[in-house]
Amino acid sequence: MDEEYDVIVLGTGLKECILSGLLSVDGLKVLHMDRNDYYGGDSTSLNLNQLWKRFRGEDKPPAHLGASRDYNVDMVPKFMMANGTLVRTLIHTDVTKYLSFKAVDGSHVFSKGKIYKVPATDMEALKSPLMGLFEKRRARNFFIYVQDYNEADPKTHQGLDLTRVTTRELIAKYGLSDDTVDFIGHALALHRDDRYLDEPALDTVKRMKLYAESLARFQGGSPYIYPLYGLGELPQGFARLSAVYGGTYMLNKPECKVEFDMEGKVCGVTSEGETAKCKKVVCDPSYLPNKVRKIGRVVRAIAIMSHPIPNTNESHSVQIILPQKQLGRRSDMYVFCCSYTHNVAPRGKFIAFVSAEAETDNPQLELKPGLDLLGPVDDIFYDIYDRYEPVNEPSLDNCFVSTSYDATTHFETTVTDVLNMYTLITGKTVDLSVDLSAASAAAEEY
Repeated sequence: MDEEYDVIVLGTGLKECILSGLLSVDGLKVLHMDRNDYYGGDSTSLNLNQLWKRFRGEDKPPAHLGASRDYNVDMVPKFMMANGTLVRTLIHTDVTKYLSFKAVDGSHVFSKGKIYKVPATDMEALKSPLMGLFEKRRARNFFIYVQDYNEADPKTHQGLDLTRVTTRELIAKYGLSDDTVDFIGHALALHRDDRYLDEPALDTVKRMKLYAESLARFQGGSPYIYPLYGLGELPQGFARLSAVYGGTYMLNKPECKVEFDMEGKVCGVTSEGETAKCKKVVCDPSYLPNKVRKIGRVVRAIAIMSHPIPNTNESHSVQIILPQKQLGRRSDMYVFCCSYTHNVAPRGKFIAFVSAEAETDNPQLELKPGLDLLGPVDDIFYDIYDRYEPVNEPSLDNCFVSTSYDATTHFETTVTDVLNMYTLITGKTVDLSVDLSAASAAAEEY
């Protein structure tokens, strides 16, 4: 271990593994260590016995739930937008060859007490029971504007500069109701709260276009894809990639103490009495607790069920977004369900997650609106964890710390953090202009 590395990465969470892969592909000498004896850190996948041990201590799971090994329960469950940044990153690094994807059946939104399929195109807007007749026409006109919008072609802008016009102003031009704005902003553009309304509209229009393009990709009921056997496959895929390019992996390394020189710059990492020297450290917040601050808590329920979520067209995999305004909250709630069709549970079993940013001192109670949508559950677990973000100045100490995973059930925010960190570390941006068909073959096999 007494060697010098360009970068030492601590923790094998998804963010750290993507960065390790990207930096190894760049030709940097990378050492990747984790205090745990498994991959994935906070974003690991657990089998049934591991799930029981984590939340119930010593008890054994009941036999009627099926074989432990048939479960792959993600601790940070998220779907991938088919044309989104994570899929582009997977293709850019060729990690797709280690993974098989399958399209997700449904994308829904909670509005006025009911679950609706999210309409994403002008034609779907006309058919959607989410809106009345006149509202459908107004929504259709707005969707057509978004579909036709091309940043490089001013003729499609209809005289509006979307870098200056706010989303609120753009929507007002089409006279859309609050409930319509709710599903567009939260279930299509995937904003987490309502701050976007007073920000330039270009970001929201781009997000809506990404959703529609991703939806068209697999002709399915949603714009999302998800790996067979769950997200635990992702960190391992990037670990294999890193190894191919000469990266070194060490699991089960206790302590992992980051060492600093006289100027406060990182100079190495010590574990079990040996120090590996390095120029930079990349890690999750748990490895450098004095360089992060708490920014909130996520509360998540994990339910094992024997049926799909009611009112989702019998979808075996689905996301339901509950916009904050519908619940009188400050941030959205997310329901995520997957099943044996993605090989994350035994045949006939479904795993549903309800996630939110905790806003009160009784976070479990906050999840009730999401839990009420699930129907009967075989068993349920609750997970609450603190979220942290870095407060250090990487240019002074060469420490690059990721932000904790948020409550969203899609990957767009996660990958933005990774790509920003990559740019901070290397001064470069990742080229994401890739051939998207490289990730579609596996998605269509099933």
